[in-house]
Amino acid sequence: MNKWWHQSLKYLLLLSFIIPLLTACTISDTVKEQYTLESVNGSGNQTSYVYRAANRSVPDVASDFNEQRKPKQQSETSTERMFLVYSDEVIDLQQAPDAPEDTLIEINSTEYVRQNYSSSFLQAYLIASVLDDLFDKGKYGSGKYRGYSSKDTYKPKTTYRIPTVDDKKLAPPVTVNRTGSVMRRSKEAGVSSSSPKASTNTITTKPATKGKIVKDNKQKNSSSKVFTKPRTSKPSIKVGKSRISRRR
Repeated sequence: MNKWWHQSLKYLLLLSFIIPLLTACTISDTVKEQYTLESVNGSGNQTSYVYRAANRSVPDVASDFNEQRKPKQQSETSTERMFLVYSDEVIDLQQAPDAPEDTLIEINSTEYVRQNYSSSFLQAYLIASVLDDLFDKGKYGSGKYRGYSSKDTYKPKTTYRIPTVDDKKLAPPVTVNRTGSVMRRSKEAGVSSSSPKASTNTITTKPATKGKIVKDNKQKNSSSKVFTKPRTSKPSIKVGKSRISRRR
């Protein structure tokens, strides 16, 4: 029974660490780093980052993202352009005009899409229910922007620029290589905690706290008894003609 309980507790603790990590991840954090950041636009919660996937077609890149995290909707497969809609970002995949063998990966925050994209333009790629949710039932979507490949014709509200060193630090990496390990807790181990703000992803250990085990005197278990309980009643006395005998 104790073995089963310890195994269940171990798996429960493991799931409590894994599930928040999975729900917190965006598509920008899911695959191995391999693309070059090409342009940046916007700031705060309105951002657009453009990466170049050299010698990769639009459907191939879309397939990679789709395998890592299922989007709310993916537009029809096309060698020229595809959209992948997630709860917190919209990925616009475009065939590079200057190099058709490359794919431009434009990662837009939801707020950037609302403030810059044309809802009528996206109707050709996305279903009405997704557009209603994305543009808050027509509250947004009055922009004329149609993606990075046509930024000179259909301009966004702010201009794109070559990324600086600081931009590369702040940009969501389209791909990040993540590794992990499972540690078994020893009897002397304390409680481990990690800070999401730590740049080195270090794990700090709190000093172990002392405790004690108190045995329940009321608990009865016949299989674990070593000594019999002493008698508390008075010994009986037998009266005879010649002797008094004591109960043994």
